[in-house]
Order: sequence, then C-alpha cells, then structure tokens
Amino acid sequence: MTNADLAPSAASTVVAEVLPGIAVVFGANPAELKFDLLDFGIVPAADRRQIATFLASIGNTSTLVGNVGNAVASAQGLYRLSESTRALLDAGGRLAAKDGANLGTALVNGSFKQARLIRVDAVSMAQKAAAIGPALAMIALQLQLSEVSGIVRTNVALTGHVLRSVRNEQWAELMGLVASVNSAVDQAREIEAVPNSLWDNVAGSEAVLRKQLNLYRQNVQGHIGQIERSGSSHRREYIQTNAEAIAFDANALLSSLKAWTGYQALRAGKARTAGRDDPDEARLVEVIARDTGKELDAAIAEATELVDSLTRELRIIAELPGPSGLAQSLTGWLRDPKAGRETSARLLEAIQPLADALHPPVAEIEKPDIICAPTSLSLEPYLRILRWFLTDDETLRALGLPDQPETLDTLSAIVGGAKERLAGSARILIAVTNRRIVIAKAGAFLEQGDIRQAIPLDQVRYVRTATIQDGIGRSAVDLITRDENIRWIFPADIDNAQVAALAAVLAEAMMIPDDERAVLLSHRRTAIEPDDSREGAMD
Repeated sequence: MTNADLAPSAASTVVAEVLPGIAVVFGANPAELKFDLLDFGIVPAADRRQIATFLASIGNTSTLVGNVGNAVASAQGLYRLSESTRALLDAGGRLAAKDGANLGTALVNGSFKQARLIRVDAVSMAQKAAAIGPALAMIALQLQLSEVSGIVRTNVALTGHVLRSVRNEQWAELMGLVASVNSAVDQAREIEAVPNSLWDNVAGSEAVLRKQLNLYRQNVQGHIGQIERSGSSHRREYIQTNAEAIAFDANALLSSLKAWTGYQALRAGKARTAGRDDPDEARLVEVIARDTGKELDAAIAEATELVDSLTRELRIIAELPGPSGLAQSLTGWLRDPKAGRETSARLLEAIQPLADALHPPVAEIEKPDIICAPTSLSLEPYLRILRWFLTDDETLRALGLPDQPETLDTLSAIVGGAKERLAGSARILIAVTNRRIVIAKAGAFLEQGDIRQAIPLDQVRYVRTATIQDGIGRSAVDLITRDENIRWIFPADIDNAQVAALAAVLAEAMMIPDDERAVLLSHRRTAIEPDDSREGAMD
C-alpha cells in the first residue's frame, strides 16, 4: 500500500486512544474488529458527542475523524488495545507519520489491517481532563463493566453438594441482586441515560451489594491465606478438601463484583446527568470510575490467584500417571486413586471456562535443546506435569536427571536390571528456566507432583563441571548458590557435552551482588586491623 492510499480521504478506520489502552474506533468497522469491538453501553449519547467533538477540534486530528457531524456518525464503539497491538502500531508509527496520526499495521485476531492511531500522548492530558474528563470516566466504567461481564459469562457449573443449605440461600440472594442490576443496566443502555425512575429501582441496593462483595472477598482472601501459609503437603490437602468451596467463592466473588460494577456505572450515569449543571456531580463521576477500577483490579487479581492455585493442582493430579496419594485424598477413596483422578478431572472441567477467562493456560512445553538424561527415558510425563508449575514468562532452557548423591553407593552395589530400575526412582529432576532452577525427586514428582526446591537464578554464585574419578567417567556439576553448595552427578551414559551445556546455562547467571561483596571485604579489613586493646595490655 502506498502513501497515496493512506490519504485522509481514504482512511476507513481511525483508532483514537482516549485513555491508556482504551480507544474509540471511528469509520468503517472492519471484520477483524467485529468480535472485539465493544458498544458504548452506558456511555450517554451526549458524552459520545462531546468526545467526538473534542477529537474533531484538535489540530490535525480533525482531518482524520472529520467534522463533528461525521465524527459522531462514524463512532463505532470501544476497543481495548492489547500490548501486542500497541507494539505493532508503535512500530509502524516509527516508520511513518501523516496528518498527526501514526500509521501502522495492527494485528487483530491473527490478521493484519492498516490502521491510523491517534495516541493518548498526542493530546494534552490537562486539556483533555478539563474538557472531557467526566465523559472519559464513563468510558472507563463501561470498559470495567464489560471486562467483568465477560468473565462472569463463564459461570462455574456448581454442584448440588456446594449449593446445599446455607450456600444455596447465599447464591439465591446474590443472583437476585445480579439480575436486578443487570436489568437496570440493560434499560439504561437502551435509552442511553439513567432517569430518576430507573435509578430509584436500585438506589437502595448499595449496602447489600457491598455486603455481598465484602463477604466473598473475605472468603477468597481466607482461601489464599491458607494456601500461602501452608507447606506443600498441607496446601494440597486444603485445596483438595475445599475444591468445590473454592470454586463457589471465586465465582460468587466475580458475580458480586459484576453487580457492584454495574451499580456504580448506573450511579455514575445518574451523576453524569446531574453534572451538566453541577460541576461537583461531574467530578464525582471521575471519582466513581477511579475507585471502581481499583476495586475491580484487586478483586479480579484475588480471584485469578485463587483459581490459578486450584486449577494447577487439579491439572497436576489429572496428569499423574501412577497411583497417587493426592488423588486418593481428594475423594477419600484410599483404595481407588483412579476415582480420585476422575473426580479432579470433573472439577477441572467445571471450572475450566472461568480459569481460562481469568488466565489463559500456558502452552505445552517443548523439549529444550539441552537434555541431560538417558536417551531411553521418556520425558513426556515430566514435561506434562512441569507445564503447570511454570509461569507465563518462563521458558524451559535445560532439563537434567542426575542421580541422587545419597543413593550412589547403593546403586554401585547392585547389578543388572534391578540397578536400572532403582536408578530411575532415585534420580533428581532439574529444570532450568530463564528465571529459576526447579529441583525435585524424580519419583515424587511423577507420583505426587512434588517439587523440593526452586532457586532463583539471581542466587547463583559459581558453577563448574568436573569428572568423577571412579573409573566410570561420570560428569558432575557443582553449583554454589547464596545459601548452599550442590553437586549433581550424572550417569556415565549421558553425553558430557550436554552436561557442559547445562553448566553453561547456569554460568550465565553467575554474579556476586555488591552488598554481598562488601560484607566479604569487610571481613578481610576486620582481620588485618590491629587490636589496640591487646597492644595496651602488652605495654
């Protein structure tokens, strides 16, 4: 496409970033944006016109969005700019600029589309806040409401056991409130305003909505506290014992949050109408949007943390290939681990939509280039379980399966197949990522999903390789961290070049922080300084 093709008259889509990460789309509504474009929802028609008028009045931006009438008519809706889309638009903006906007190629749903982007920093923030601050606050509230509504649409298939007795009553009360607020929001969207008669229907709900939100935030925080304070064994026992309650409380928190956000959006819409004649009411809209955004972010973060913990444990249990004490304790059927895995799989299926909406799962792990393990050993079971321990920004760089030092003497005294079988259960699993070193007993990792230790790479101080003088030619890696010395000894049939490559990856992280170096140097100075008290005694 040539520059001529990008002339203002030919521009079909303009993306105007009016708040960080939030844009108004003007012009044609391309198919690539069809499913991601959000309607204006509760944003009053007067506010939409005010925003369009403002954009049509600032500098060269008017050549993109057109005059006020065209701008109002061509406003299609709201779009949340993802980091990848913004990065691509930024990259395009560095290549060319025309008519006060950045020209770039935006990646939307896997395809490319020419777009013009008006960045938030192209407009004076002070000027914008003074002119259209309350209108932008209504847009922020609409995005907040859309965000939580999108999550709550993926309701957990709660079981009858969870909904019995008091929880059944709690759920009925909460669903009644959610339905009432949803109905009011839908009516406000249809008439593009919040009149007195509509507001009066929900105006008295604030106290009970706050009670519901606080109740489930406290429940979720209680679950998180139990999980964080527990050791690995107790943590898993708690999650397994309370899995359905955790799913209920997380879902109830998000439902109550949706009702609360909808109520605050209606409240802001009512204040926005009054704010046409009262500047204090106009400022209140911005305060409501700010405070609601903070509550939304905090509650979603809590729910995400809790659901992540639950789904991680359920996924690990479902992946365990052999008899598992974890799967047994999940159901109480100590003699039927298969039933435990099936139960965890059913729970996982129920909560999966909510988990994916809050936090899409990490991709499957591919085998790293550096593998220090016998070629006959299948790594797939390790990789399937390890997947759920890694975070979004972690990349597996190396995998090793050395022998446990305490078993070496025993193994040397055993011959034949028995030795090989014992060696398999006595190995250590080492997984080196771009952030840490994960260490586990291989047998416990496969049977129970247990990790013994995780060492951040910034604690690595020194790494070296050595050859064990035992007549077999086994390789060893010595790792000195901030707190301990570790030696890994690899079987003789593992390629020494791969062991050296593993050590090289670890060596990339070697460093001594300045504060630790200063402590070591201070010990030297203390050792060579004269002891004046002893000299005085000798005199």
